[in-house]
Amino acid sequence: MKKVFSKTVVLAAAFGMIMGLASCGNKASLKDGTYTGSGDGRNGAVEVEVTVAGGKVTGAKVLKEEETDFAKPAAAKIVEKFAAKGTTKGIDAVSGSTITSKATLTALDAAMAKAKGEVVKEEKAKDTSCDIVIIGAGGAGLTAATEAASKGKKVIVVEKMGNAGGNTISSTGGLNASETSIQKKLGIEDSNESYYNDTMKGGYNKNNPDLVRNMVEKSAETVDWLISIGADLTDVGKMAGSSNKRTHRPQGGAAVGAHLVPVLEAAAKKAGAEIRYNAKVVEILKDKNGAACGVKVSARNGEYKIAAKAVIVAAGGFGANPDMVVSYKPELAGFGTTNHKGATGDAFELVKPFNVALTQMDEIQTHPTVVPGNGTMITEAVRGNGAIMINREGKRFCTEMATRDVMSKAILEQTGKTAYLFFDQDVRESLKAIEGYVKNGLLTQADTVAELAQKLSIPADALEAELAAYAEIQASGNDPLGRKANEMPRPLTKGPFYAVEVGPAIHHTMGGIVINTKAEVLDTDGNVVPGLYAAGEVTGGVHGGNRLGGNAVADICVYGKIAADTAVEKL
Repeated sequence: MKKVFSKTVVLAAAFGMIMGLASCGNKASLKDGTYTGSGDGRNGAVEVEVTVAGGKVTGAKVLKEEETDFAKPAAAKIVEKFAAKGTTKGIDAVSGSTITSKATLTALDAAMAKAKGEVVKEEKAKDTSCDIVIIGAGGAGLTAATEAASKGKKVIVVEKMGNAGGNTISSTGGLNASETSIQKKLGIEDSNESYYNDTMKGGYNKNNPDLVRNMVEKSAETVDWLISIGADLTDVGKMAGSSNKRTHRPQGGAAVGAHLVPVLEAAAKKAGAEIRYNAKVVEILKDKNGAACGVKVSARNGEYKIAAKAVIVAAGGFGANPDMVVSYKPELAGFGTTNHKGATGDAFELVKPFNVALTQMDEIQTHPTVVPGNGTMITEAVRGNGAIMINREGKRFCTEMATRDVMSKAILEQTGKTAYLFFDQDVRESLKAIEGYVKNGLLTQADTVAELAQKLSIPADALEAELAAYAEIQASGNDPLGRKANEMPRPLTKGPFYAVEVGPAIHHTMGGIVINTKAEVLDTDGNVVPGLYAAGEVTGGVHGGNRLGGNAVADICVYGKIAADTAVEKL
C-alpha cells in the first residue's frame, strides 16, 4: 500500500487506503458541526471529536484511546494544540510517543476532511500474489521482509494492527550477541561458547541446543547486518544471566525497540517490501500437495487472498491472551502483561490444518520489574547498570542479577508482593532509557535516602543502613546475596536518589511452533511443512524454561533473516 505524507502528518496509513487530503487548515471552507475522526494507535483506535462554528475550529477532544499510561498524555497534548491552532500544520509528534502522536494527528485530519466535505474513496479488496507473504510486522517479520526483498523477491507483509512493531517496539534492553565487531572495538572479551552456555543454563537446559547454537553463531553477523541498514548498536551492556557484556543497544543505553523497529520498517520498504496494516490473516492457504501457498486476509475493505510461494509466520506470542495463558499455566491467572494488545496467539489456530508441532507452550515468563497497574516495563538494564531491589522493610532480598523467573518469585514473596527498584543519580546518568521513566512520572525522587524512605513509607533507618552496607559490599566485591563483583558497578551514594515500585507481569511466551535451524516449520511427525516458515516469539525451543534478557531481539533478528534466506533459496 502507498502512503501519502505531509510534513508532520501521516494521512493514509491509518485507513489502509489512498486519501488525497491536503494539509488541514482553514483555507478550505469548514461547515459548522461536530465531526469525528480515527487513527491507529499502539493498542487500538484513537478517536477524536472536532467542533466547528462560524467556519472555524472552536474545540476538540479525545473521545477514545487505549494507549499505555506512558503515551496517553501525547494524545491530549496534541489535541490541545490543535484546538488552539485550528490546524495540525506545525504540530510535531511528542517525543517518546510517536505512534500515539501520529494516530492523533491522523484522527484530527480525518475529522477536518469531513468538515471540508471531502469524500474518502475506498477501493474494494482484491486478490493478489507475491513470492513471499509474511504474517506479522514485528521485529521478526520486518527482518524477514528486508532480507527477502533485498534479494529481489516480491514480498507482502500482512499486519493485523495499525502499526509496525508488535512486542519488539517495547523492547528496552538490547540484542545479545557474542564475538562481535562492536565488542572488539570496546575491548570486551566474550565467546560464542560462553553465550551458548549462558543461554542453556538460563533456560534450564530445556532449550533446543541446535537452535541455540545456531542463534549464537549467527549473532555477530546479524549485528553487522543491522548496523549496515542503519541501526545503532554501538553501546554494549550486561543483563541478568549473562557472563559478559553482550547486550547491544543504541548509544547511551537507549531502548532498542523504539529505535530498531523504524529502522527495519524503513529498510523493508526501501528494499521493495509492501506492508499492509489493519489486515488480519484468517487462514493460511494450502495447495493440493499440502504446501502453504498463501493467506486469506480480512481487512476494512473486505476479504481477499494473497497467493504466495512461501509463507513466513512471524505473528508473535500469546502473552496478551489471558485465557490462553491460563489454559497452559493456571497459576498466572490474574497477572498483568507487558505485551501489546495484538499478542493473542492467532497463529496457533492458523497452523492447525498443517498438523504443525508445538513445544513447551506452558513455558511462560514473567518480567519482574513492571510498574503495577500500569504495564510499563522497567528495563533490566537499570539493574545491570547498578540498581538494587529493596522491599518494604528497607532490605535487599535477592541478587539483583538473578534470572527473571527467580527474581519474579522473590518479589512475590515480599510484603505486598511488589518491591522497589532503587538507584542513584550515577545510575540515571549512565542509562538514557531512564529519562523516559522520569518524563512520564514513574519515579519517586528525593535528595537524601531518608527523604526517599519517608516518601515510600519505608523505615528510614533501615534503608540508610542497607545502603551503607551495600556501599561496603560494592567496594569489597563480596555480596552475601551472590551478586558478582563485576555486576556491582556503582556504590549508589550519589544523590538525588530514585525508586520505582515494581512487580511481575506476563512478559514472554517461550513455547510455540517447532522449527529447525533453517526456520522451516515441522509437523508432529518431524517432517518439514512445505512452503511454511516461522520466526520470533511464535516459535518454541530457543529459550527453554526461561529467556535471558537480550535474547528475544537476537532470536527474532537471527531467525527472521534465516527464514527469509531459506524461503528465497527454496524458491
